[in-house]
Amino acid sequence: QVQLAESGGELVQAGDSLRLSCAGSGGTFSNYAMAWFRQAPGKEREFVAGISWRGGRIAYADSVKGRFTISRDNAKGMLYLQMSSLTPVDTAVYRCAATDSLTRAARDYHYWGQGTQVTVSS
Repeated sequence: QVQLAESGGELVQAGDSLRLSCAGSGGTFSNYAMAWFRQAPGKEREFVAGISWRGGRIAYADSVKGRFTISRDNAKGMLYLQMSSLTPVDTAVYRCAATDSLTRAARDYHYWGQGTQVTVSS
């Protein structure tokens, strides 16, 4: 079992960049594939990006491809999401999640963080 805690969310302006972090503890972080999901008010939870346990496989939602970069540091138990060219559409609560094998389906993720709010003003 792993506990996850996100940080880094804040209010930014359109066009800005932001890096989110997710700290894993209480388990073997490197055993898990990791992902970022987001949920905006009134919308369904959406897969943003995912990375396999050693980083060999990475997947992005089409809406963020070319703007967001997911990475991980297993030695530190950390997951990151570097976001650039942010727009108001990116406003959401961002949550990191862990699972056994990389997938885009939220239902397959066993462990979740509480989330961090990202707000992009126009």
